[in-house]
Amino acid sequence: MAGSKQISQVAIIGTGVIGASWAAQFLAKGLDVVATDIAPNAEASLRRFVEAAWPALDRLGLAPGASPMRLTFSADMAEAVKGADLVQENGPERIDFKKKLYGQLDELLPSDVIIASSSSGLTMSEIQSGCPNHPERCVIAHPFNPPHLVPLVEIVGGAKTSEETIRRASEFYTGLGKKTVRLHKEVPGHVANRLQAALAREVYWLVGEGVVSVADADTAVSWGPGLRWGIMGQVLLNHLGGGQGGMEHFLQQFTGPMSAWWKVLGSPELTPELQKKLVDGVHAEVGSRSIDDLAAERDEVLLGLLELRNKADAEAARSSKANRVA
Repeated sequence: MAGSKQISQVAIIGTGVIGASWAAQFLAKGLDVVATDIAPNAEASLRRFVEAAWPALDRLGLAPGASPMRLTFSADMAEAVKGADLVQENGPERIDFKKKLYGQLDELLPSDVIIASSSSGLTMSEIQSGCPNHPERCVIAHPFNPPHLVPLVEIVGGAKTSEETIRRASEFYTGLGKKTVRLHKEVPGHVANRLQAALAREVYWLVGEGVVSVADADTAVSWGPGLRWGIMGQVLLNHLGGGQGGMEHFLQQFTGPMSAWWKVLGSPELTPELQKKLVDGVHAEVGSRSIDDLAAERDEVLLGLLELRNKADAEAARSSKANRVA
């Protein structure tokens, strides 16, 4: 695989929630995007999504030449991927579907075109088994929803993925302003979803046991540790929690208590009764707010946080540069 090919045109396969958000992100970064989906009214829905997302992307900063006009659509996949430098695949989470699709893409695409999957749970080793000619160019590039706002992208290779593909994919997404993490081993659900699942398990158990209401559990997360997680990760926060002694002191102080809590963390069974309790609780918490209202609230606060973090990063970069000059 040639490693120097510039990525300027991206093909999007599947234009549901994730695919549409990816399309908006790529367009905002000045790329040409060709999308394909066989669903009825897929093109109209995609264009509405991009139009609605554009003000937020403009607020975060558009690349030179960025425009929704650089989006084209074709219901014919072979036509859509023609000329693509990278394919972002967002198909259903079914391994039979993925393997068949990757076999088709393997025949259609030159060997230097990266095929990146947004899959949140399937492993690339499984998926690329349907790609007999050039499995080395297949990689997981799993975003966090919504991809046009949340910077995280998890990069995971399969058994036959080349290091060159990992490097090119990481450089591409980082160049878009994304925050990439490389997984050195394949695990179901990758990393971020597993972290979410661990928290969800305990929340559901606490609600099911009657320890706390759904609304209060959400308050405990979003107005407690969740505020800090929007700034720093768990281990770095532990380092701060150790005071001047840092992580070393934190572990000395809290290894015992944490180990004791781990032994009594819950393993809930999502029975019909618990599911009803969660559903009723979240509807009570939401009140009259619609899904669209909640999404708008989430995205507005998220934009503010992103702007603050971008400002902090820029100031830290300036300070570091000044210190080097001095």
